[in-house]
Amino acid sequence: MRITLIAFCFGVWLLQQQAALPSARWLWLLPLLSAALWLPRFSREVPETLRRLAVVLLGVALGFAWAAWRADLRLADRLPEHWQGVDLAVVGVVNDLPQADTRGERFVLDVERTLTPHGPVLHRIQLARYWPREGARNPTVKAGERWQFTVRLKRPYGTHNPHGFDLEAWMLERDIAASGYVRENPSPRRLDAQAATPAAWIAATRAAIRERIAATLGDAPYAGVIAALVVGDQRSIPYDQWRAFTRTGVNHLLSISGLHVTMIAALAGWAVAFGWRRWPRAAERLPARQAGLLAAVLAAYAYALLAGFQVPAQRTLFMLGVLALAFWGRREPRPFSALTWALFAVLVIDPWAVLSAGFWLSFGAMAAILWATFGRVGQADKLRAWVTVQGAVTLALAPALLLLFQQVSLISPLANVIAIPVVSWLVTPLALLGVVVPPLWHVAVWLMAWLGQGLIWASELPWAVVSRPVPEGGALLLAVTGTLWLPLIFPLRTSIAPDTFQADVIDVGQGTAILIRTAEHALLYDTGPAFAGSDAGERIVVPYLRTLGIGKLSGVIVSHDDNDHSGGLQSVLRDIPTGWLLHGLPTASPLLTAAPSPRHCHRGQHWLWDGVRFDILNPPVAAYTESGRRDNDYSCVLKVSWGGQSLLITGDAERRGELELLESSTDMAATVLVAGHHGSRTSSLAEFVEQVHPRYGVFTVGYRNRFGHPHPQVVARFRALDSTILRSDSGGRISLTFGEAGVVASEYRPSHRRYWHTALFDE
Repeated sequence: MRITLIAFCFGVWLLQQQAALPSARWLWLLPLLSAALWLPRFSREVPETLRRLAVVLLGVALGFAWAAWRADLRLADRLPEHWQGVDLAVVGVVNDLPQADTRGERFVLDVERTLTPHGPVLHRIQLARYWPREGARNPTVKAGERWQFTVRLKRPYGTHNPHGFDLEAWMLERDIAASGYVRENPSPRRLDAQAATPAAWIAATRAAIRERIAATLGDAPYAGVIAALVVGDQRSIPYDQWRAFTRTGVNHLLSISGLHVTMIAALAGWAVAFGWRRWPRAAERLPARQAGLLAAVLAAYAYALLAGFQVPAQRTLFMLGVLALAFWGRREPRPFSALTWALFAVLVIDPWAVLSAGFWLSFGAMAAILWATFGRVGQADKLRAWVTVQGAVTLALAPALLLLFQQVSLISPLANVIAIPVVSWLVTPLALLGVVVPPLWHVAVWLMAWLGQGLIWASELPWAVVSRPVPEGGALLLAVTGTLWLPLIFPLRTSIAPDTFQADVIDVGQGTAILIRTAEHALLYDTGPAFAGSDAGERIVVPYLRTLGIGKLSGVIVSHDDNDHSGGLQSVLRDIPTGWLLHGLPTASPLLTAAPSPRHCHRGQHWLWDGVRFDILNPPVAAYTESGRRDNDYSCVLKVSWGGQSLLITGDAERRGELELLESSTDMAATVLVAGHHGSRTSSLAEFVEQVHPRYGVFTVGYRNRFGHPHPQVVARFRALDSTILRSDSGGRISLTFGEAGVVASEYRPSHRRYWHTALFDE
């Protein structure tokens, strides 16, 4: 049976790798064919190997068909194309914890009905509501309330970079059919302060506890950790704390892990069994052992719901259920069978769980623990057993961590030896008891502050973390299936040959970030935008650099003082050692505080790396003493040249900047032109584009951006020159390799398409 369950899970995973869903005809034919193959297993004349193969094929087919059927149903709920950007009146319940900041609030709305005539049927949407002025927050949206909103929505869509976060997959797993914002005219209406549904009651309870934590602890440094441990809300944990926890390998303790759920279940089971034995009449009807088992499972379920029903909590809950059934029936419990059934149950309920890193880390850690403790129950040497378990988990998860996050903590085993007892046996019980006795939260915060100081110190050790690029092709296959460590420790890197260069236009949405690599150097031009609570540098650029194994940047150029170009700078400088910074920022810009060797860019600057020439073509030196010059026309214009091929990047240079370039007597011809100001009508003058005459025109734009970039007239100018148009919104990361064969362009999104990705244009 275990083989069939594992095969089913593999079939679910296999479906998630498909670029398109199979047709319904094949969907139902697969299980029937597999069942036909499965029938001979009852014949003794069929070899055992073939009978086992039939079982495996049946399991794979059933898993594949189940996941495909679920996916087809879920995709059918997505917002239709023609309803994008249209006002819709909806009524729904807030069944999640809203997140507020200085700009507004974000929340998920479970839609009950659409009031707009002939409007789409929606199930769940993600909304942003912006304050009319800074700090104005009334009336705010609270969990469990029923509201009527007028909204504008768009289909799920995210950035697309190698090994990057897939927002569309994340929204699919959470059954979010669209995202958008609330219109303030007509004004939103609160219809009910508390909707009469179980989901609304749970959400309101979680929100009330979170508010009580905030009111009790105020600005205490680790208040966000307490909220994470009690209600599963990790969004209030500051970045510096997350970084310390991640670099020391203890960040798994900040989620509602299996250890926490098991502890709650054990305490509840013991307490009920203890009291039950002292209640003779009850014990006659139901043995204390079974009453304790029932209480343990119910307590685990309640805690999992309170914590948002995350994958680690689901896994533990299902394992406890299987083990409880075994104990209830007085059968010998089999931990590996329980883990397999838990894996099966999670994927039956949520076939998209395999897309999350937490799924693999959670089940991988549990499998390692079971393997390390198998046959060692009651081992006398507790310290040795503890070290064995820690070592097994570290070794088992290290390849997965390197593949998923391109880094692994070397001090994780030691840090966990200290952190697990403190967080799991002291902080978490105190945090949960604080729901009844709030002053206990102060004690929990004090313990976390004591632990956090040590973790922050340890996280800054130079050898705390090892980073490696993600192996590709055959090396990745080896890493997953066999020789796990060699390709990860000694990866086959994609090298750049001397006298050539490669430019990667990273997909950061509505913004710019371009990585230029030669044989021995790496230059980052712009760093993408900053947004509420984070920035593209932290979320996209730094992970992308780590994916390629880039541990140091020779230099960074920030073209000018505009958020969508400079917003990620501080994160990049904080996490990636950088040689120098050229910029078009004001001298007093706060972004320059931690910048290494900052200098203004100006015409005439040039350097040679590995046979590749870099030239700054604009602005002129005198620009920094002029008055009335627009920020966009301070943009650092960079030309990279090799062997008759070149790349021209103009930042957000507008009419004045482009005319200065035309008047500078500089050879403006380029093989590739990154269109100025994302294709705005104020840039890419007809005479300028004709002078450059690019073979490729690249537009760095976000999906359905509010500026309407690129402007159709600008695109038409490029097409009139037979330029190939490349757009980051439709193509994702754009890679341009300049070599002896000319320029080879590739787009990441079309070649790595999955069935849930929204189709654009002529895909």
